[in-house]
Amino acid sequence: MLLAIDIGNTNIVMGVMKGLELISSFRLTTQTPRTSDEYGIMMVEMLRQKEIKIQDITAVIISSVVPDIMYSFNNGIKRYLRQKPLIVGPGLKTGLAVRTDNPREVGADRIVNCVATYELYGGPCMAIDFGTSTTYDIVNAKGEFIGGLITPGIRICADALWQRAAQLPHMEIKKTKGILDCKNTTTSMQSGLVYGYIGQIEYIVKKVKEEMQCDDLKVIATGGLAKIIQDGTSVIEKYDGILTLKGLALIYEKNR
Repeated sequence: MLLAIDIGNTNIVMGVMKGLELISSFRLTTQTPRTSDEYGIMMVEMLRQKEIKIQDITAVIISSVVPDIMYSFNNGIKRYLRQKPLIVGPGLKTGLAVRTDNPREVGADRIVNCVATYELYGGPCMAIDFGTSTTYDIVNAKGEFIGGLITPGIRICADALWQRAAQLPHMEIKKTKGILDCKNTTTSMQSGLVYGYIGQIEYIVKKVKEEMQCDDLKVIATGGLAKIIQDGTSVIEKYDGILTLKGLALIYEKNR
């Protein structure tokens, strides 16, 4: 089985994959500095809790946007899982042509999402990933990554309200019953945040379609808060919670 790992700014998401099927998943926080031994032991213990033996993991692939932890993380995998991981980056086959000014600066997670979206849902397409930041990444009908947008994530927007305005409380991000369901401070913040974010997404998708002259753009969403947003708009065609893990599995197959 393949251990697919997506290292983001907030969480490290790991999925044990058999083809494109997710057998089991678990996650760690990214922010805490750890040694290679800590990473290795935690991975072994999490696999054990899921009743997966170390010897059942036959390969590891990683996409990361956090270079500072890669040395320890890599060594933890080599020492405890006895595997040399593939790292998504220059030199690895993805099947995706990157048509940007500097392809090397495009985040590995964005490339992985685009590979999965294009191969599983067809092009032209857009992958929207609701993570620490929200990324909108676009692939044309030829399978070329032609660019994308990066905006503050919905959690960053919520935290900014809470941290910068003394009388506004920390609140749960949730969709209210309607845009006018704002009878107190908390629901006013929830309504403004979620419906404002939905408006942003709808406008961006509309403008991308106009500039590409493409009405049949497939829009696929992933990430922790994607479901909340998808429920409030028709521009997102499908929510795929393991899009990045599927993309890692597809890239692994191209490089095995």
